[in-house]
Amino acid sequence: MEQQFPKSSVIAGPLTSEDPELRPPGSAAVVRRKRHRWVWIPLLAVFALVFFLILRHKPGGGQAAQTRHRTGGVVTLNATEAHTGDMAIKLLAIGTVTPRYTASITSQVTGQIVAVHYREGQTVHKGDPLIDIDPRTYQAALDTAKGALARDQGVLEQAKMDLGRYQAAWQRNAIAKQQLDDQAKIVDQNQGLVQSDQGTVEADQVNLTYAHIVSPIDGRVGLRLVDPGNIVPANGTNALVVITQVQPITVVFTISEDSLPQVQAAMRKGPLKVTAYDRAQQHVLGEGRLDTTDNQIDTATGTLKLRAVFPNPQLQLFPNQFVNTELLVRVLPNQVLIPNSAVQRNGTQAYVYRITNNTAAITNIKIVASDASNAAVTGIQSGDLLANSSFEKLQDKSRVRVVQQRLAPSDTESDTP
Repeated sequence: MEQQFPKSSVIAGPLTSEDPELRPPGSAAVVRRKRHRWVWIPLLAVFALVFFLILRHKPGGGQAAQTRHRTGGVVTLNATEAHTGDMAIKLLAIGTVTPRYTASITSQVTGQIVAVHYREGQTVHKGDPLIDIDPRTYQAALDTAKGALARDQGVLEQAKMDLGRYQAAWQRNAIAKQQLDDQAKIVDQNQGLVQSDQGTVEADQVNLTYAHIVSPIDGRVGLRLVDPGNIVPANGTNALVVITQVQPITVVFTISEDSLPQVQAAMRKGPLKVTAYDRAQQHVLGEGRLDTTDNQIDTATGTLKLRAVFPNPQLQLFPNQFVNTELLVRVLPNQVLIPNSAVQRNGTQAYVYRITNNTAAITNIKIVASDASNAAVTGIQSGDLLANSSFEKLQDKSRVRVVQQRLAPSDTESDTP
């Protein structure tokens, strides 16, 4: 017998979770949690978008808030005080140390070296012995030339005696005029031989002196290039010794052609001071004066070469050494000086932050001249207090707190390494 189901119990469609009677136990709470989760996701997205827009329209707002939280809106900085002083107008350039004189000595005669008198690196003076070449060959040639000169001088004297006899005989009509004239020409020929012999003697004397090589200048010798026993040729291409004059010594450097007018104007007033520094510009190697300028501008670089002379008493300037030079052109007296680190720029306009009553205000300035440390400016007064750090935090009318204050270095201090 088949079982009959009531109509109300007939399932007309598939079972779904929407039917409360068919949900498993606890399923209603799960559905409510899922609905709440989907509601919060759009709200969080909206909050994130709003926060992004706020940060975009107020860049650095978070950092500024942190800074205000840490400092209470006051910028902590170092300060410097402007003061009055002299500003030196200098031209900076890279130079090369060059000896005033350089002597590369070669042998003018052929022979064997028998002695080397100098030591490597020795300072020598003009006339000091350097190298001796075997002189015996040249001494023998000199002796031979002197013998020939003495012989020809005797022949000349004899010819002159005969000429005197012929002149007396011709006056008595004892000889013909032709014989007298012939004897006069013989005297002239012998005089020519004597002069030739004298030239040979002088040449042999010079060759003999060439065998004894001496220093032609005061200077310093380099490394030894030859040893006793070496055979050297006459007029060879290899130097036997090189001598460079290092006291005084010169430095060659270049300046821009635009700087030439002010240099010429300063040179007409007197010698210009030149200071040589080492490569790091930390130590002064020497102080000298401008000696001369080249006679033409290099069209390829637009520069002009200058030469300065240095006494070099401590031998700190060495030939072919690269140095940094400062040419003092003129001095501007009674200028307002500030350190270059205090100068800020907005395009072509220079300005500083002047501190008054713990408030930093932007003040435009004009730079008259500057060097490696200082700038001579107008637009502020001597004694004004200026910000010298923390520029990334400063704005016009910012409240500040000075933790360190110092004077701008003077021009004299800037020249001292």
